[in-house]
Amino acid sequence: MITSSQSTIDYKTEVLRKAIHLCSLSISIIYYHITKELALSILIPLTALSIILDVARYIFPKFGKIFYMIFGFMLRQHEMDEKKRNLNGATYVLLAATIVIAVFPKVFVIPAIAILILGDISAALIGRKFGKNKFLAKSLEGTLAFLAAGSIVIIFSPKLVGTQLEYFIGIIAAGAGAIAENISFGWADDNLTIPIAVCLTMYILYYILLPDVPLVLPNVPV
Repeated sequence: MITSSQSTIDYKTEVLRKAIHLCSLSISIIYYHITKELALSILIPLTALSIILDVARYIFPKFGKIFYMIFGFMLRQHEMDEKKRNLNGATYVLLAATIVIAVFPKVFVIPAIAILILGDISAALIGRKFGKNKFLAKSLEGTLAFLAAGSIVIIFSPKLVGTQLEYFIGIIAAGAGAIAENISFGWADDNLTIPIAVCLTMYILYYILLPDVPLVLPNVPV
């Protein structure tokens, strides 16, 4: 069986980790109902605090001991590397959400974050359980599971004009997210690369294929 990595946590812990990860879906839901300014006023302090706590566990051994006592069973090996001092996945989710909300239109951000959460969960659980065929850095089964989950997100995400072309753009973007999830292992955190890849792909394709459509969702706080 091909897994994503060489993970250091067992499958039950992986399920728990992803169940907690699912809570991050609230970012997309809440952002739909609030302005960009309000979203950033909430996310920037939370992201800063998360980064500070993450870095502090490496600098202050006593704090690190408490941190690992509480969260250590859910962390992967690369998230506890004292030499590389990587941030943990939750911090990267907050950082990614802050970046894409600051840079991209809401119509791209809402599905991008949802694709990150649901796609990543599907890829991890399906890939670890059923992954047998290698594709790029991980398994074909996991990548297809990501694409399927991402495509479902696109179906239910808010649209600008509701044409078939918008769904096509969204599914292509979900595919870009699936590739980002697959190839990010070892050099970047997929919680960061996935939403950026999705938003950037949507931005480029809307610019090429729907250049005259304003990138503002109707009747939604800007």
